Amino acid sequence: MVISQQIREFRKSSSWIRKMFESGIELKRKYGVDKVCDFSLGNPDLMPPDEFQYFLEEESRKTGPFLHGYMPNAGYVETREAVAESLRKEIGVDFTRDDVVMTCGAAGAMNVVLKSILNPGESVVILSPYFVEYKFYVLNHNGKIVVSETDERFLPDIADLESRIDGNTRAVIMNTPNNPTGRAYDEAILKQVGELLREKSKKYGKPIFLISDEPYRKIVFSDSKYFAPVKFYENTVIVTSFSKDLSIPGERIGYIAVNPVMENKEELIDACIFCNRILGFINAPALMQRVIRNVIEFSVDVEVYEKRRNLLFESLKDMGYDIVKPEGTFYMFPRSPIDDDVEFSKVLREELVLVTPGVGFGRAGYFRISFCVDEKVIKKSLERFERAIRKIR
Repeated sequence: MVISQQIREFRKSSSWIRKMFESGIELKRKYGVDKVCDFSLGNPDLMPPDEFQYFLEEESRKTGPFLHGYMPNAGYVETREAVAESLRKEIGVDFTRDDVVMTCGAAGAMNVVLKSILNPGESVVILSPYFVEYKFYVLNHNGKIVVSETDERFLPDIADLESRIDGNTRAVIMNTPNNPTGRAYDEAILKQVGELLREKSKKYGKPIFLISDEPYRKIVFSDSKYFAPVKFYENTVIVTSFSKDLSIPGERIGYIAVNPVMENKEELIDACIFCNRILGFINAPALMQRVIRNVIEFSVDVEVYEKRRNLLFESLKDMGYDIVKPEGTFYMFPRSPIDDDVEFSKVLREELVLVTPGVGFGRAGYFRISFCVDEKVIKKSLERFERAIRKIR
């Protein structure tokens, strides 16, 4: 056997997102790129802000010793200070640079945190529907996955979440605004989650961490509002990236921010810095750290995503699709008109429309649409969505 049994099993259950992306390549090769409406992958199509391009060019022109060398594993002091200042302004929590560790994206941040906190066999609760890679991240570090189902509106079901937490629970992963549903959790929900985790931590005599995955924090629409989980629970660790709000997912730049009021936070931060190194990341990319500290207050034009959401949501609702209106991100998660979401995805594929079945996110009977595509693609897809729903009715 060339590869490990674990990886062999991982590959069998690997991401539906990538499967649909690869299917899209096949369809585009066969029918032409302009004929396929591909909503399968969350790869932002908007250009980064002009300020990003400016500082990228400025930093790239610089010369001198160690500009591209190692720095402290936590990242440049100036960059961590810029992140902390941005968090203080944005969410009103008194972060300092010592609470921040720069990472290779949010995925790198998540793996660093899980490596730092998990003992073999301890469990991590994830909320369904979920970003599919969470399962692999937890298993990477010998943890166990426990799934808590959200309610019919894709909000945390506090009673169900409580039933999933026991003495073996080490952390809960929360993602708001959410991939794949686009839901942004309100203040009341976050208060309940914080109270529950505080109560369970006390009961079991150890901190149960809330890992708040926040790459869509700045992509919230005008008819909604973002509430920061870190304000409602002291044992919160933020993991995030600049991939979505700056449209630079390939640059792999993000960070960890540990709640400044967390008890014994220094030990956790030191562990994260250590794990950043031993997992092979070493440090976040030097060039991107220097660029990011100059553009941290900027983002793509969220109104573009909101306009696309409105067009797609209203059109699909009029056709008879059952959808919870997204409050952020560039995703929506309609109910499949038939129980078998994989089969309905095939019906859409026949119309040269690519979506991702909900089963890939742990919630069968739905499908995800990623609307980070040109508005022309959305308009072209509408008659195809309508034909698809008519076919099965």
